[in-house]
Amino acid sequence: HAVTIVDGALEWSEHPDPVPGSGEVLVAVRAAGCNGADRLQVAGLYPPPPGWPADIPGMEIAGEVIGVGPDTTRFVPGDRVMAIVGGGGQAELAVVHERHCSPIPDGISFVEAGGFPEVFATAFDALFTQCGLRLGDRVCVHGAAGGVGIAAVQLAAAAGAHVTATVRAEGRRAEVADLGAHQVLAPDDFVDAGPYDIVLELVGAPNLPSDIKALATGGRVSVIGVGAGAKAEVNLLELMGKRARVLGSTLRARSFEEKADVARRIEHHVVPLLAAGTVRVPIQEAVAMPDAAAAYERFAGGGKLGKLVLTEPLS
Repeated sequence: HAVTIVDGALEWSEHPDPVPGSGEVLVAVRAAGCNGADRLQVAGLYPPPPGWPADIPGMEIAGEVIGVGPDTTRFVPGDRVMAIVGGGGQAELAVVHERHCSPIPDGISFVEAGGFPEVFATAFDALFTQCGLRLGDRVCVHGAAGGVGIAAVQLAAAAGAHVTATVRAEGRRAEVADLGAHQVLAPDDFVDAGPYDIVLELVGAPNLPSDIKALATGGRVSVIGVGAGAKAEVNLLELMGKRARVLGSTLRARSFEEKADVARRIEHHVVPLLAAGTVRVPIQEAVAMPDAAAAYERFAGGGKLGKLVLTEPLS
């Protein structure tokens, strides 16, 4: 069974069991995180890459390997794994290539692991691979109470950056500070607290002119969220004068090899931090997969801190 998109709504429906191919593992999914992109897919605005189910959302999974395809060498049945997938994650069973999987550290629950891969991979890629975060950099994370924002705050703080976070909900600011942000501000106050070497833009176009204004010389803006809008007018003279860069990035449409590279970087650099408790996955709520429609409604309501994770159906 899987969470299934039917005429723009969600149902819990039966599907043929997936079969692992060469180098792939069959995973009994114990938990699958909810992300904004899943809601876009349900609305018909963000189709999955070719080869992934268009009618089953879910881009991150955690579970137990219960079968392997030919030429699979990294994992065996019984191993606990987590992974980013192109789609189809919110289901009882999922197939993923072993090169896109990482082992779940001992002591980390399936629910925590189910909310880890997508947001931490996105944040790590934006901060380190795209923007080249260095020790002592000043970083501003917009939308810091969301899943990617929470991951970014923790990763930047763990790397020795000075982290400023913006959070619209006043009641959530102390919680974000507890995750490692050195200061947590209302969105309108971040420019005066700069300049920043890196601005992680998770909100969208309305922030971009101010992002550039708040940059230090040589600063970088990484755009990985456009929920508030996708078109902005910017002052190119200001961008030129600061020798600044604006970068944009997504993970879902990347090639097989690019995704494998991201998975190895996360396994090497970030999973040990999760195992040590240096970073964590705050869970807002865990909801059984058959109740996904109600979970998506709560996700859309906003105001949360942490991940909403769908779990295997109750037996």
